[in-house]
Amino acid sequence: MDRVQVLVELVLPALGGVGLLFSAFIDSSFVPLPLVTDLLLMELASRHPLRMPYYAAMAAFGSLGGCIWIYWLARKGGQAYFERSHGHPPGRIRKFIREYPMASVFLPAVAPFPVPFKPFVIAQGVFQVPFLTFLAGTLLGRGSLFFIEAFLGARYGRTAEQFLVDQKWASIALALGVAVVFFLVRRLLALCQAEYSQTD
Repeated sequence: MDRVQVLVELVLPALGGVGLLFSAFIDSSFVPLPLVTDLLLMELASRHPLRMPYYAAMAAFGSLGGCIWIYWLARKGGQAYFERSHGHPPGRIRKFIREYPMASVFLPAVAPFPVPFKPFVIAQGVFQVPFLTFLAGTLLGRGSLFFIEAFLGARYGRTAEQFLVDQKWASIALALGVAVVFFLVRRLLALCQAEYSQTD
């Protein structure tokens, strides 16, 4: 425990962008590090605002690397691994992933703490979301999340970090709101397409 604390508090911040890369990779693959990458990203961005895009990119690519590792393990392990790890029938999740592959990747990736992320990555591997879709959705979602966090860190510093720690319900509401908007837009587009087809 002491070694992990030293790593988080001293080593990773001293490594800058490389520390972010390692932190995001570890958090997305082997060992959960709740909020470590997010707070480190905000801290570094507040110290060096001009490096904000670089820090966000390093966090995004580190997270993508960890997610790829989990994705391939889940893809090889299959449905039995998912059921053993999470203990509930995956039928509805499978249906959602197959109908909305990009949304099933992007929405969990962009959702902030405390919305769980890794179970979705496992499900994407188990139910074989196309790899390019997985790559694009994860990078876009994680990149968007980390860029927003880096921007807030650069602009508001410690205030933004404290807000990130305290705003659990706001994050859940935001994630649900994004999901609702997504499905409303899809429904609207489907209705417009159906109406257009009838007029032809």
